Amino acid sequence: MLSRVASSLFWMSRYIERAENISRLCEAGFRISLTPKVGGGHKEEWLSTLKSAGVLESYLSIYDEITGEDAINFLLFDERNASSVKSCLTSARNNARIVRTKLTRDMWESLNDTWIALQAVSPQSMTNARLPDFLDWVRHRTAQFRGALLGTVLRDEGYYFSQLGAFMERADNTARIVDVKYYLLLPDHQAVGGAIDTYQWETILRAVSAQRSYRHVFHEDYRPWRVAEFLILRPEMPRSLRFCYDWLNVTIDGLIERQHPELSAAELIRSTHQLLKSSQMADIFQAGLHEFLTDFIDRNNRVTGNLAVDYCFEQAA
Repeated sequence: MLSRVASSLFWMSRYIERAENISRLCEAGFRISLTPKVGGGHKEEWLSTLKSAGVLESYLSIYDEITGEDAINFLLFDERNASSVKSCLTSARNNARIVRTKLTRDMWESLNDTWIALQAVSPQSMTNARLPDFLDWVRHRTAQFRGALLGTVLRDEGYYFSQLGAFMERADNTARIVDVKYYLLLPDHQAVGGAIDTYQWETILRAVSAQRSYRHVFHEDYRPWRVAEFLILRPEMPRSLRFCYDWLNVTIDGLIERQHPELSAAELIRSTHQLLKSSQMADIFQAGLHEFLTDFIDRNNRVTGNLAVDYCFEQAA
């Protein structure tokens, strides 16, 4: 497969996944900002949301202060933000056009129809009342594209490069959510397990569609250390770091079986997968949760860099 084709398929799926993740972060930020807080808590929540999305620095280069209205616009519509929902869907469509013949009709129509519909949405019309419905729409459209891909595409190199992009992006997003939110949401003036504390953790789990599955696994109230374990080490949780690297490991095996050599990216995927399989939550907390997640994010970023070298494609396309 040509490197340009592999690159476009990788980044097409990665941008689709990022659009969904940004909408999930925005919903979590919006819901938590509605809870009673003191001392500028709303501003702090949008600060953490921008940080989780990895766009705080670019936001502050444009805006003088952090407000909910500006943060929502920056995360959803501002094309100066390369990770806004609008920018991500545009980049995904541009990559899809490059490899149009590698996509099924269902995949292309799903993505193209979503992009067309988004052009008709006015940022000025995004009131607090309309925001939840719009965020639901983004998630439904990205899920439709993922369903079209999984249900119609050949299991060849194109499929595997697409899966690499999607699961690497998902792992990065989950790690950032846990890293930024964990210490922010540890209550300082509320008792652990209080009503506000519980609502906030439920909102974080809602951001990754995991509040019900958490209860199914643990049969207990939301506890910060349990939430961290659920989103990092549980292999049955579809957005956990462990689940993402289970599938990245399978995906890189698929490429190797198709006569792609086992290069540096494969070695790093395998070592990160083994780290997640062998880790225990008690050991992670003892060594430092932030340190563990920082190391993980660095590893995940290095996989992207190694893929660019191994398969000769750009780190962003």
